[in-house]
Amino acid sequence: MAKKSKPNKEFVGEENPNAHILGAGEVVNQRITETLEINYMPYAMSVIMSRAIPEIDGFKPAHRKLLYTMYKMGLLTGARVKSANIVGRTMQLNPHGDAAIYDTMVRLSRGYEALLHPFVDSKGNFGKAYSRDMMWAASRYTEAKLEPICAELFGDIDKDTVDFVDNYDNSMKEPTLLPVSFPSVLVNANTGIAVGMASSICPFNLNEICRVTQELIKDSDYDVGEIIKAPDFIGGGQIIYNPVEMYHIIHEGRGSVRVRARYRYDKSNNCIDVTEIPPTTTAEAIIEKMIEKFKGGSLKEISDVRDETDKKGLKITIDLKRGVDPDKLMLKLYKTTSMEDTFSCNFNVLIGGMPRVLGVKDLLLEWIAFRTECVRRRIYFELSKSKERLHLLEGLQKILLDIDKAIAIIRNTDEEKEVVTNLMIGFGIDEVQAEYVAEIKLRHLNREYILKHTKDIENLKDAIQDMEDILSHPNRVKKLIIKELDAVSKKYGKERRSEIVYQVELEELNEEPTVSDEPVHLFVSQQGYFKKITPQSLRMSGEQKVKDGDAIAASWDTTNDVELLFFSDQRQVYKAKADDFEFTKASTLGEFVPSKLGMDEGESYYDTVVTKNYSGWVLFFFENGKVAKVDLASYNTKTNRKKLIKAYSDKSPLVAVRHIEEDRDFVLVSSVGRHLLFNSGAVAAKTTKDTQGVAVMTLKKGQRLLTVRDYREGEFAKPYRYRTKTLPSLGALLSEEDSAEQMKLE
Repeated sequence: MAKKSKPNKEFVGEENPNAHILGAGEVVNQRITETLEINYMPYAMSVIMSRAIPEIDGFKPAHRKLLYTMYKMGLLTGARVKSANIVGRTMQLNPHGDAAIYDTMVRLSRGYEALLHPFVDSKGNFGKAYSRDMMWAASRYTEAKLEPICAELFGDIDKDTVDFVDNYDNSMKEPTLLPVSFPSVLVNANTGIAVGMASSICPFNLNEICRVTQELIKDSDYDVGEIIKAPDFIGGGQIIYNPVEMYHIIHEGRGSVRVRARYRYDKSNNCIDVTEIPPTTTAEAIIEKMIEKFKGGSLKEISDVRDETDKKGLKITIDLKRGVDPDKLMLKLYKTTSMEDTFSCNFNVLIGGMPRVLGVKDLLLEWIAFRTECVRRRIYFELSKSKERLHLLEGLQKILLDIDKAIAIIRNTDEEKEVVTNLMIGFGIDEVQAEYVAEIKLRHLNREYILKHTKDIENLKDAIQDMEDILSHPNRVKKLIIKELDAVSKKYGKERRSEIVYQVELEELNEEPTVSDEPVHLFVSQQGYFKKITPQSLRMSGEQKVKDGDAIAASWDTTNDVELLFFSDQRQVYKAKADDFEFTKASTLGEFVPSKLGMDEGESYYDTVVTKNYSGWVLFFFENGKVAKVDLASYNTKTNRKKLIKAYSDKSPLVAVRHIEEDRDFVLVSSVGRHLLFNSGAVAAKTTKDTQGVAVMTLKKGQRLLTVRDYREGEFAKPYRYRTKTLPSLGALLSEEDSAEQMKLE
């Protein structure tokens, strides 16, 4: 039970302004887990549900609130208005600062060039998605309205197609979703970072999405890959087609797309003009990287590089030196700069209030279900209105039989409130019909008016019958959606911007020789002498030869294709392959690791980790009683780097390094002889290599962690004596029984 400190009596009463607040002035001891649940979890859920993750209509709440506000302002057909005016009105739905709302508008605008089909028609400087330094103008200088395609977002919104909820202060209503008539969730790029999850949706061509959606409506088992080959980015570029990655994206919603810049060679000026770049980089980043490479001496083929972007669009100009092959230079730039980059896809979408990662096919099937419900609700709304209209017209038709009688009833009724009742009695109509007739102006009580308004009765009956038939036959609803998709595709569809490249002639790379996977025995001594011995040679050998004062520290029965991580005493790790070492015999000292790997002067070997796939974790035990658990994958690199700095923490001297594939028990011994039985599962893994770790063993002043060893089953008579439920712990001194057993083992 949490303890509460007593409030100071001197501050209770009229002098204390917080005295009337329950619990004010009290200090409550609370577990950190409870604090996270009470304070952080609601925030995390709010970010996931109401901010960062898009829903099936393709919009985040901020997008939806902005666009709906502009729609209610009449900006779908009206003239542009100042952006500041739009931002101010949007704050009625979105209680965030004006800067955040304006940033949202900018990213939806045509001028920013971030979307294949922008929703905001902008005028003024709205910046550029491909430029890091080109900032947009303030909202008071720019103007905006809705693009025509927004008619597909709001076409049925007033026909009860989606649910409405109160805004944050209950002063007005706003839609929970927009009844989009095309799968906008896959047509425009959408990225967001929530708490513990993220979303990154790449854009696809509108024509292709509409076509494949139509096919899925006809056959839910249709192969989406027949039509959709790759995404389509507004910035163009070349997409290097990878069938395996595209399969993952289409079916699983996760994968990556390689995009490279497009260029043209200007022979007359001997320069390269880069006009399209990957969506994940900027012109400034590319130029800065090229300048860095030029200063480093690795890019001597160019004489100048500059940004010549203007109103016509992006343009990075690279001046070449005489005799330079532009195609070979671009291949080099693809490898060394972000002119070739990957767009990582993570199709995380809120479906029914739950975040789900879906592939293209499953996402479209969810959209079809959503749109089907919207269409059914629209037809039901129109059916209800038509029935109401028919009912009124049928009452009006009865008046046609005797207009004079209707006038006489009204004229001879003494009280106004009895007019409706008398009309109901006189013509056999109900109250709604009678009320409608009673409200007709005197000038309209003529045969021409009544005939004109009753001639549509038969048409209304046919329309009602048709709508009822649609609601009872799902295939007719599907045909309506297919027809709408076809109309959207014809009206707003565009040609692909990104070129799909199936075969790319890359610069020939020197492939690394194939490494054999033959069995080997590896040995390393305490001072860092490494041996690789074949099983046959080991069987014929005697004792392992080592230097005086040295001893074999570890050995492994493994294969020749494993990777080796050699940790030094200077917080560095040196990476090598077992194949890098020559085969030797037990009668030799082996190869000295610091010399073989070129360790720094004064740097010494500490320990070794052997791995094939970088699975498991590395445990670092420090003298201060802390233990760091680092994912071994953190030491894996895409490039062939041989040396990594900050391999572990320097906050306390290192006692031991252990590589484990699964959690297990260790025995920690302090300098005063206390033993602690510790399971590595009690420490959470980190990806930061130089993490300080978690306090495991409590040490008093002057004490330190002395040794670490693997726990041997049966080592202690009563293991629970040395194990604790909570960390950190002091451990326990050995019992007499265990002390005797330890002496035997030693």
